[in-house]
Amino acid sequence: MPRSAHDISEASSLMIDPITLSVIGAGLQQVCDEMDLTFSRAAFSPVIAEANDRSDGIYAADDGSLIAQGAGGLPVFVGTMQFSTRTLIERIASGETAAPEPEDIYIVNDPYMGGTHLMDVRFAKPVYRNGEIFCWLSNTGHWPDIGGSVPGGFSASATAVEQEGLRLPPVKLFKRGQMDREIYAIICSNIRVAEQRIGDVEAQASALRVGEERLGQLLDRYGDDTVRAAIAELRKRAAQQMRARIAEIPDGTYRSQAIVDSDGVVNEPLVINLAVTKKSTVTPGTPQELSGVSTGSVSCSEAQTQDRGCELTFDFAGSSPPCQGPMNSVLATTLSSVYLAMRHIFPDVPMSAGAFEPLNVITPEGTFLDAHYPRPVSGCAAEVSQRIAEAVFAALVQPLPDKVTAAPAGTSGNLGLGGYDPARGRSYVMYQLSGGGYGGNADHDGLSNGCSTIGISKAPPVEIMEQQFPVLYRRYALREGSGGAGQHRGGFGLHYELELRRGEARASFVMDHGRTGPQGALGGEDGAPNEVTVWRDGTPYTPEHLSKEQDIPLKAGDRVEVKTPGGGGYGDPERRDPAAVKEDTRLGYYR
Repeated sequence: MPRSAHDISEASSLMIDPITLSVIGAGLQQVCDEMDLTFSRAAFSPVIAEANDRSDGIYAADDGSLIAQGAGGLPVFVGTMQFSTRTLIERIASGETAAPEPEDIYIVNDPYMGGTHLMDVRFAKPVYRNGEIFCWLSNTGHWPDIGGSVPGGFSASATAVEQEGLRLPPVKLFKRGQMDREIYAIICSNIRVAEQRIGDVEAQASALRVGEERLGQLLDRYGDDTVRAAIAELRKRAAQQMRARIAEIPDGTYRSQAIVDSDGVVNEPLVINLAVTKKSTVTPGTPQELSGVSTGSVSCSEAQTQDRGCELTFDFAGSSPPCQGPMNSVLATTLSSVYLAMRHIFPDVPMSAGAFEPLNVITPEGTFLDAHYPRPVSGCAAEVSQRIAEAVFAALVQPLPDKVTAAPAGTSGNLGLGGYDPARGRSYVMYQLSGGGYGGNADHDGLSNGCSTIGISKAPPVEIMEQQFPVLYRRYALREGSGGAGQHRGGFGLHYELELRRGEARASFVMDHGRTGPQGALGGEDGAPNEVTVWRDGTPYTPEHLSKEQDIPLKAGDRVEVKTPGGGGYGDPERRDPAAVKEDTRLGYYR
């Protein structure tokens, strides 16, 4: 059996001096960062090459626990790749999936096996040392199309996962370094613009090979056992640091609610109810009190900070039941959404499986946050995950007003456009994501046109999109007045208009926050909601579900206009600095 960080004794880890531990930790991070860079530089699709909708990481050999993830990777993948790798390991052990050999690379996108939605395709590669698996390398890339009923995969009215695209269990796409052409042919036969996928596939595989090479250099320098011990120590310290941050929260239960516009099929809102409970397992003022970590109402002992004290429990009981449309969330995405929200709140805690240990999420059985086959899930990673994070922010801004912001825009603005370009004589699938306003906070106004809550993906440059696809951006500007009022106002969303220049196309979009705007906090006002207008023959059309629609036919000259949400305001607007109000007016932000 392969050894992992769990197999290294505490005595072994204590033998590592602080400098070596720090260097190895940075080295593991660098391996992931270089994988990220390789993936983006080599990929063909703008959504990966320009928007960086991808992530790479290192995972434990025995259970897939996260060891390190690239700083430039999407945070939502931090949890899902851990669960996906764990599922792969379990399937190999049970014989359901073929056992690995050196240079093998598995492919999987099944959302019910530790994933998100079908467009997020995951690769995994075992790293061998002395004849045994030392760890797994894994990455995820958003493919611009995976088949299904609409170009781009974002079917707003799917009622079963088969309508969303091709679903792949873990299979070997590369066997001993060579691509299995038959499996690749099956994939290409089920997706649009298949001839363009080879660039993304080779980029994704190359990133893992680069990671294996760089990790091998690190292991050769310090030795396998030393690096194993360092991984174990880094995980333990991450758990300690997260517990120390949780100790800042007074005991109690903090409740919140977040709203999803609709599931795309039934035009009724979906509700996320959340109760976050902090219950200290120690008595304040005991002799074992951890110095420097006290709120006056609770203390955590050093022993329990290292073990089982200072934890948070997240309970989504009372949330809406499973829905007909594609806004169901698989459990891996729900858990990862909680993890990334805590990452936003405590960004100084190192990212590893240890940081998740004090976060107990009660499985939300019987709700749309625990989807099972065949529930459609195309909106889970990009939209529902952000509503979950918003619920966490809304709950914890109460006990942590200096660390948590008002709600951000909370939508990725997923817009898929597929058609045929007569000038180039080829079909295309274009995927557009967009930014929005961040919530105000205790220190300053929210960021304008920031990336989504779940990632660092930025919209591809307008020039790249116009070069690749038959479109023209008529407008691309900040959305004036969209930030919620507050002592510190929310940031502004984005206002863009996209015109089809030639040929015919079909537009589909899965967005959110069209029914209600991002929540203000502590007296701040909500940000402006999302607005989508489709202009056909000069006549405006507003979708019934506001932020979700599919298969809208477009011809040359038709436009799609999107106004993304502004962030929620923080604090009483009456307390805003008059000079800041005057400056906002001077700049034309508000009229």
